[in-house]
Amino acid sequence: MKFVQTSYLGTKNILRFADHFVNMPVMVADTGVTVNDDGKKLVPAGTIIGGSGGKVLEDPENILVVASNDENAEGVLFNDVDVTYGPAPGAMLIHGFPATDKLPVVPAATAITALAGRIVFLK
Repeated sequence: MKFVQTSYLGTKNILRFADHFVNMPVMVADTGVTVNDDGKKLVPAGTIIGGSGGKVLEDPENILVVASNDENAEGVLFNDVDVTYGPAPGAMLIHGFPATDKLPVVPAATAITALAGRIVFLK
């Protein structure tokens, strides 16, 4: 892993109600992430994610996650994660109320069903 210090002016809040949420630590994979105009590979906050080799919530050893806006969804990426130099640490929202208008893509019906009971998407 390469250490690069980057300064950001602020973070994006994806929650509708920011006082009630639970996150867990994960490693965000660089698989399938395209390079932006600045030469960075960023996974945006609000990306619906799931385990890359199995369910993260069922196996604490499997903490590597990828974008998964489908029936394999397990949570929502809480902050932007820079994976330019390989997998990087992030936080996965596993319980809370994200706002759909703050997400990079609209949650698929299969993802909403997979996350039901833990995550409620609000307009």
